[in-house]
Amino acid sequence: MIDKSRSSQAIWRGLSMVAIVAGSVSIAATTAFAGSCPTDKVVASGTGEKPSTAAAKDVTDTVLGSIDLSKETVGVKDRQFRLRRLVIKSGGVVPWHSHGDRPALIYIVGGEVTEYASNCAVPIVHKAGEVASETSVTAHWWKNTGKKTVVLISADLLKVNDDAHMM
Repeated sequence: MIDKSRSSQAIWRGLSMVAIVAGSVSIAATTAFAGSCPTDKVVASGTGEKPSTAAAKDVTDTVLGSIDLSKETVGVKDRQFRLRRLVIKSGGVVPWHSHGDRPALIYIVGGEVTEYASNCAVPIVHKAGEVASETSVTAHWWKNTGKKTVVLISADLLKVNDDAHMM
């Protein structure tokens, strides 16, 4: 009787472990591409979402700090490593812009914001806790379509002579 009980416990423990692993894999599979263009919706740049002519609206851009990289050991001429905080009110818009020579990483601190990218056939929804990569193929605009204010932290490599508040 004891052997059967131990055997039963081992089986249930094993089945529980399989269920936990399967659940984890399922969750990971659905979140792996969260905040990025679905692979079956990636298109050639310029054939995805169309440029918007909407001006900046209800967005506050605060430069938190920057470093002149030409003065650092990396010696990147005419570039600043810049950190900004963007606050986008409900209905707010970050206007159409390109990252042709200005890569960036955007961390969504709070809220939910929609990106309309030139290389994606569908809008991309970014949620709190996600990071969006903006590279040389990125041309896009963002809109807060929700009711809550969105807060983003942006780190990019800005040309020294560019506008410090370039989106």
